[in-house]
This record gives sequence, structure tokens and C-alpha cells, in this order.
Amino acid sequence: MRMFVGIYPPLEVVEAVEDFLEPRRDAQPLRWSRPEAFHVTLAFCPQVPEHALDDLGERLTEVGARHTPFTVGLRGGGTFPDPDHAKLLYAAVDLDATAASALPSLAQGARHAPVASGLEVAGGPYRPHLTLARSGRPFSAMRWLRVLEAFSSPTWRVEEFHLVQSHLGEGTGRRSRYEIIQTFPIG
Repeated sequence: MRMFVGIYPPLEVVEAVEDFLEPRRDAQPLRWSRPEAFHVTLAFCPQVPEHALDDLGERLTEVGARHTPFTVGLRGGGTFPDPDHAKLLYAAVDLDATAASALPSLAQGARHAPVASGLEVAGGPYRPHLTLARSGRPFSAMRWLRVLEAFSSPTWRVEEFHLVQSHLGEGTGRRSRYEIIQTFPIG
């Protein structure tokens, strides 16, 4: 199973992102993320066997218990790999002083839990973001970065995170469909 550990924003944040992007979507042919798929990834595991789920769930429960809730928002944006050769456009996670240490610590725990369960965790250094769009070909995203400078979402209190299974090609338009397998309280 392809899985990730992530944080879902509340409906008011999803609606703020959608309201901001709606009049701008036709400007460039990108594959826009669906609102129900908006999330902030903490860890990505490309292969999780069924027999590892119980151990992984226990370890993620412990991660949640070791942390306290914190507040985040979305502000501005960025790209992967870089603005001149972008393949992914994102909204940046805005961190106050508490969240600046709490979110990376939670992500570190969420990445360590699968490793301790004998699973592979993919990805480079942690950069908290919410994916807005992807492109099959690199594009210059400078215009989009200027547009996203004006974006700011409501803040929300992060009190839980989720273990989510990604079903490739089973969603709308042959995109991934996400299924929450387990929810973990923080604190």
C-alpha cells in the first residue's frame, strides 16, 4: 500500500484556498489538486505491507502523545524543484514561533515511526506545504509565486494527524483517491 502521514486543513481553509485559486485556474494548464485532497504531508511511505499497520499505528499513537497541539496557516507559496523549472506549485505553511518547532518535530516523529517499523520513508528534507498543482513538464512559476504572495488563509489548530492510503488512479480524472486509515490525536 502507498501511504502517507498527514494533516488535513479544516473546511474554512480549504474554501479560502479554493476561493483564491478559482478565478486564476484557467491561466495555465496545470493539474490542479482537488479540494478533498488538500493536506500537509508529514511522511510518505511508498510501500506498507498489511502486516505492518498495527505496529505503525502504535508508533504513530506514541508520536501524537509526545506532542502538543499548535496553530498554523497557509501564506504565500513555492515550487519544487525550483521556480524556473517547476513541476509542483504549493501554498506554504505559515508557522508562528510555537509551530516553527512543533511541526518539524511532529514530522520527524511521523518519519521515524515507519522506519522503526521497518518501512521505507521517501522524500528529502522536510518542507511543509500544501500541493496546489502539478505539471508533467517543467514551467516557469515566477508569475504564480507573485500571485501567491497575496494569499493568506485563516489559521487553524492542529489537534490530530492521519495515516492515509493513496489509491493510485482510483480518483476523479484517474488521480489518486485518499482513504484515511487511522486518526491520531496530538497531546
